[in-house]
Amino acid sequence: MSELGNIRISDDVVKTIAAKAASDVEGVYKLAGGVADEVSKILGKKRPTNGVKVEVGEKECSIEIFIVIEYGYLISEVAHDVQKSVLQAVSELSGLKVVEVNVYVQDVKIKAEETSEEEEDLEV
Repeated sequence: MSELGNIRISDDVVKTIAAKAASDVEGVYKLAGGVADEVSKILGKKRPTNGVKVEVGEKECSIEIFIVIEYGYLISEVAHDVQKSVLQAVSELSGLKVVEVNVYVQDVKIKAEETSEEEEDLEV
């Protein structure tokens, strides 16, 4: 407690910071939401923090990130880069000590190949 009072950072703030940091890592296609996130989608609620779970205490937090990686990137490198990015962003912006960042790779996204010339000829 400071002379002025307490400061409490909400879970949603930490989730937002972590989601942005993870999404910005090269090779991350998107964050992968769980069951609760799918229900939110059905109800029409857009949540930019889908795929992020946090536990926030007074001075520290732990974070779980669920991601989909683009095909062609080394999974271990992308996951490690996500850990570093999230750790740095949350630590710097919130002042909380990040105890752990667990990354769960849920899927690999293969980019859709552009339609071939043969398919274009058939459409004409």
